[in-house]
Amino acid sequence: MINSAPSVTLRAGLRGAPDTPAAPAPWRPVLLRPVDPDDRARLDSLRACGDVRETHDRLADQLAELVRCLRPGDAPAGPAFDAAVAELLDGTDPRRYGTWVWYPWSGRLVRVLPEREFRRVRTDRNRDKITGAEQERLRTRRIGVVGLSVGNSAALTCAMEGVGGSFRLADFDDIGLSNLNRLRAGVHDLGLAKSVLCARQMYETDPYLDIELWPEGLTEDSVGAFVGAGEQALDLLVEECDTPWVKTAVREHARARRVPVLMDANDRGLLDVERFDLEPDRPLFHGRGGGLTAAQVRGLAPADALAHLLDVCDEENLSPAMTDALRRIGSTLSSWPQLASGVALGGALVTDTARRILLGEPVASGRYYVDLERLIGRATAGAAA
Repeated sequence: MINSAPSVTLRAGLRGAPDTPAAPAPWRPVLLRPVDPDDRARLDSLRACGDVRETHDRLADQLAELVRCLRPGDAPAGPAFDAAVAELLDGTDPRRYGTWVWYPWSGRLVRVLPEREFRRVRTDRNRDKITGAEQERLRTRRIGVVGLSVGNSAALTCAMEGVGGSFRLADFDDIGLSNLNRLRAGVHDLGLAKSVLCARQMYETDPYLDIELWPEGLTEDSVGAFVGAGEQALDLLVEECDTPWVKTAVREHARARRVPVLMDANDRGLLDVERFDLEPDRPLFHGRGGGLTAAQVRGLAPADALAHLLDVCDEENLSPAMTDALRRIGSTLSSWPQLASGVALGGALVTDTARRILLGEPVASGRYYVDLERLIGRATAGAAA
């Protein structure tokens, strides 16, 4: 049976009471710690209700990895290994060690290490490109992502690399078939809210993340809360949305609250960096926005909005293919082209730069290009000639 609007029921559960096995959010896992008597009872109820389709318990393997991470030069075996595991358990009944994670959208019940040990093992291969101390600092940072096509790649890569422990995700759109050229999703995800898809993917990598969703996208009333203020403010904003006035509005709020902004343009490997945290008077879009406010941009006619977007994107530096495409949208093209390779590159550029900024490394405002056509395509053509 074809479900033409599956995201309607999902959206209804995105905000509200804390998750329980009986009433889980459609995008957030339920964490159950068997050392806690109440959680043990909830776990028993969950197993008895028939909602668990698959159970994955590879805790022994994870403990073995943890031993190797903590004692890389030792490699204990036999009784020495058993003693090392017993030391990690520290008297806890092995049956009650760790966390059971229930993913309600897939029906999977998965056992993982406790949070600190889980993150130690999961990020072990980051060391020491990212040191343990740096990884802990990154875990305390909050990142907002607006627009979840290129933004999906950025959010997932940040989650995998351990850049950020809290995230806010905003996108009003649902997955369509034409998104599958660049989004890591399947045909079974068609109709699902992009924000829900992204949150699920991130939680399947790290169930201990803290993620908030704005599945309706950002409005004039909600953009301020998304950027936040005081202790609830973002530490970094990734802007990847298609709506011109929203691009301006999030920057207005980010500048007012001294939040740095990153944007990958998905063309010529362009990464845009605006260090409003260091330059609170810096003009939006490096001065290319003509000084227009979000309200003024919202009032532009379609042709004027396109002209504004071209100014913001620095039209003379766009690739010929993108320049041509932007002028044919609505006539021979439904929208601007985006490739999976460009989206993946954008996720890498955003994550690498976000990590540097959040760790206090020197990153200046500006526009940076990792143009593979120039670096590889033309160089290869020249060598062949």
